[in-house]
Amino acid sequence: MKTALRFTFAAAALVVLAACNKVTAENYAKVRVGMGYEEVVAVLGKPTSCDEVAAFKSCRWGDEQSNATIRFAANKVVLHTAKNIR
Repeated sequence: MKTALRFTFAAAALVVLAACNKVTAENYAKVRVGMGYEEVVAVLGKPTSCDEVAAFKSCRWGDEQSNATIRFAANKVVLHTAKNIR
């Protein structure tokens, strides 16, 4: 019984984590030049990492294998690229 309960809990956790991944090709296609940082976060979720220099911010969603990188100037999208997102 304990094994079945653990399996059920693990499966439920995976479903929740998979649902949290908003970095999909469909969502990435919604990103447009001129969108605000908060608008992008609403579409893709919280970024994995961000670097900021002066008024420029570069954020990445995803990992080394599959990611979206978005560059902001004054908190507005100026450039966005993607690698292996589905």
